[in-house]
Amino acid sequence: MTTATGSVTYPWTPVEPLGEALHLLRMRGGFYCRSELSAPWGLEMPAFTDSSSFHMVVSGEAWLDVPGAPPARMLPGEFAVVPHGAGHVIRSEPAARRTGRVDTLPQQMIGDHYSVLQHGGGGEPTVLVCGIVEFDHPTARRLVSLLPPVLWMDPGRNTASQLLALMAEEARRVRPGREAVLTRVADILVILSIRDWVESDPAAQKGWVGALQDPQVGRALAAVHRGPEQPWSVAGLAREAAMSRSAFAARFTELVGEPPMRYVSRWRMETAALALRRGATVAELAARSGYESEAAFARAFKRATGTSPGAVRRRVSVRA
Repeated sequence: MTTATGSVTYPWTPVEPLGEALHLLRMRGGFYCRSELSAPWGLEMPAFTDSSSFHMVVSGEAWLDVPGAPPARMLPGEFAVVPHGAGHVIRSEPAARRTGRVDTLPQQMIGDHYSVLQHGGGGEPTVLVCGIVEFDHPTARRLVSLLPPVLWMDPGRNTASQLLALMAEEARRVRPGREAVLTRVADILVILSIRDWVESDPAAQKGWVGALQDPQVGRALAAVHRGPEQPWSVAGLAREAAMSRSAFAARFTELVGEPPMRYVSRWRMETAALALRRGATVAELAARSGYESEAAFARAFKRATGTSPGAVRRRVSVRA
């Protein structure tokens, strides 16, 4: 389970560090849309901060155009993730005009988190299921930040094809629990897409993701992620990794890209931001993190995150 401070505890033997990161890829704040489109059509997806989008073609075809990636044709059963919240376009064909920003087009609201959109010029039909989701935990956010502009799910795998068929079926019919099923299936499909990337892209063997897979440094990273409030030192983390202090510090810095204690300090503040979003007070976090005063904690928090604790709490209040 994940505590209010972002610490992670397990009632079973902990999985490997990368597995823990994938375990924390839990979506929140999801909104889903079934789009019933007729050619020619074009939908402009606006940018959403700290969010990811996904698209699945139920029937027909579409072209997905994301900054930083070549336009790609999508056929029935194909599933794509746009992880960085970038504005992008999906349309009936490469030359189709951008005929509408999706968040301004008329939609039929089926529930608080689900709508049906009908749009287009009356030609060949296409049906899409699209979603916008957020990731809450710092581990998940860090992993998502390292992904390429687009992730593709291989629809040829048996497990994936069954999940994609289930999502398409749930999107077609109004049934009790539909939003819950869509959310859980989308969770799994996004995790499978990320796992495919980890297993197939050489870029995933470097940097922070590569460090998680390192048998020694990965253990130290997992210890920090599970207990960021612990009084960590380089020596203590080196013991977790079963390495000498000097060898550990050098290897950690090489793989992660920053020294161990700088990483620990930043990670504490990122988990503190999560705790603030979940209702913790600055006083609680200052005491828990070993700061002498709220002001000292607030200065460290702003130095690490670029914003103040109060600003984080205000954003949560506005959303609520």
